[in-house]
Amino acid sequence: MLERIHLAILHAIDKHGTLTQAADALHLSQSALSHSIKKLEQQMNTPLWEKEGRRLRLTRAGTEVLKLAKRVLPQFEHTELLVSQIAQGERGMLRIGMECHPCYQWLLKVVSPFLDEWPDVDIDVKQAFQFGGMAALFEYDIDMLVTPDPLFKPGVTFTPVFSYEHRLVVASSHPLAQHTYVSPEQLQNEVLITYPVEPQRLDIFSQFLTPAGCTVKQHKTIETTEIMLQMVAAGRCVCALPGWLVDEYASRLPITSLAIGKTGIHKHIYVGVREVDTHIPYVEDFIRMASATDS
Repeated sequence: MLERIHLAILHAIDKHGTLTQAADALHLSQSALSHSIKKLEQQMNTPLWEKEGRRLRLTRAGTEVLKLAKRVLPQFEHTELLVSQIAQGERGMLRIGMECHPCYQWLLKVVSPFLDEWPDVDIDVKQAFQFGGMAALFEYDIDMLVTPDPLFKPGVTFTPVFSYEHRLVVASSHPLAQHTYVSPEQLQNEVLITYPVEPQRLDIFSQFLTPAGCTVKQHKTIETTEIMLQMVAAGRCVCALPGWLVDEYASRLPITSLAIGKTGIHKHIYVGVREVDTHIPYVEDFIRMASATDS
């Protein structure tokens, strides 16, 4: 029955008027073009065109097929272009999973120039901090994972994009504000506020308090960085955040930061992608921009 070539032939006949010109436009022989339409006419039991001298005139049936061709052929061409651009890494959707709650503000610095550079690539950020980032990556729920704690497994490539120090944040009036670093024992009478992440996934617990056999007086969670730091500034609690993030707020809030432990907690933010996607141009470019963006 009707195939794309039939639509293309009738569209060319309507546009060019003669069999010769239509065949040239479609890069077909006249006999191949005529045979294709004759076969369709036999299947549909009605003529699609009539000869008027050297020119061809579409019949009523041919005109109806032409209407379909004018609607459908542009959609074919558009979809083929999109698929070609996707295959060449020029168009697509980059879905980013975040396992680093405060990194959202850093990510915004990367997203803006990326969108300018890649107008045909959309971005979606999944900031569900309790989700399994690696599972989401393997199951194609996301295309990129931003995390400070990569799991190096076959099939995924992680690239470190920037380093930072995890620091304790206290009010400027807090007694600890006069220290250069804090010991685990000094936090035992403190209220600690963190993002809503399991304690075992929080560096201040896993790398500092728990190994020393210590804990805090009370552990609370809050989702918003701004509110968290307002609470700290008011002297109600302490928190632990990346040093670069603290620096952004220290100029407008009465807060200060100190090292967590004598040597501090030093981390990297990694961007992870599936190995099969590492050569997609816009993925490569995002990672390049992320590595060049100051935290």
